Amino acid sequence: MKETYIIGEIGQNHNGSVDIAKLIVDLVSRPVTEEAFGLELKPMNAVKMTKRDLKEELTGTQMRRPYVNSNSFGATYGEHRAALELTDEEHLEVYRHAKSLGLDFVETLCAPGCLSLLRLFTPDRLKVASRDLTNLPLLEALAETKIPIILSTGMAGKKELDDALEVITRHHSDISILHCVSQYPTHPDNLNLATILYLREHYPQYKIGFSDHTIGIAAPIVALGMGAEIIEKHVTIDRRMKGTDQAGSLGPDGVNRMIRDIRVAERWIGRPELYIEKDVAAAKVKLERSIASRHRLLPGDIIKEDDIHMLSPGDGFKWSQRDRVIGHQVINPIEADEIIYPSDIK
Repeated sequence: MKETYIIGEIGQNHNGSVDIAKLIVDLVSRPVTEEAFGLELKPMNAVKMTKRDLKEELTGTQMRRPYVNSNSFGATYGEHRAALELTDEEHLEVYRHAKSLGLDFVETLCAPGCLSLLRLFTPDRLKVASRDLTNLPLLEALAETKIPIILSTGMAGKKELDDALEVITRHHSDISILHCVSQYPTHPDNLNLATILYLREHYPQYKIGFSDHTIGIAAPIVALGMGAEIIEKHVTIDRRMKGTDQAGSLGPDGVNRMIRDIRVAERWIGRPELYIEKDVAAAKVKLERSIASRHRLLPGDIIKEDDIHMLSPGDGFKWSQRDRVIGHQVINPIEADEIIYPSDIK
């Protein structure tokens, strides 16, 4: 059974609070139980944070523009963005908390200046946001660290993806590619999960996954069935909290249900064989049919095809074995509508 690498994306859902970020880490790390069969299931594998360098984020005009709405954390967009940024030291604090709970830590670095973070700790993976797939100087800087890289394709075609891969593979090839649609939430007609099949065919040397922005938890399960090895989903402790990403994220119950369904689906997939599962054997005996008598048969009778039909249980001769019954002599009385066993004939 192959384990899916599940990433809980915190993004900006911490609302500028390291304590909220750590609460989301706690949520992601909770074990999950499948109640019907009493299965203890592994939680998510990783959390992901995002680090921006506001000097390399937007033009001065955009940073100074008024930003007044119900999700704003500042009078201008620049003030809003600044309020949502955690310091390098605060990222370290969240990193240590995640590690203490056995989680991997993934970091999206949005500018070369954000690599200052690496003076304090080394993330398990670096993520390239969809918007930065064409930011080749950033990709070069990230690749030079030799840290495994995850690419999201939400705003990319094949050329953009190939250009990004060409830059990164100058330094290493530990790369994962996530199918993604940069629409929040993603309209069902736009998701096109068949892209996962395309990526698996054309980029077999890399791990292929899915970064999900749909409503609900069904899409990750379908993606898993199509071969996705990585699933990423936005998570939060409360979908009603202030913030543009909160409502489109999974809250505690959604996180629990998604992990449950992914981990159970891993078991569903199994192996490419046709076989009788041992837990089905008892039901097979109970429910399958065996050759039985149509009417009472007496010792000395020679069994004809008209004398037999099929009834449950399934612990006798199968129809494919009828040559072991037809033409054979009865040695013990067999009542009507009873299974004919080897001990009854010769």
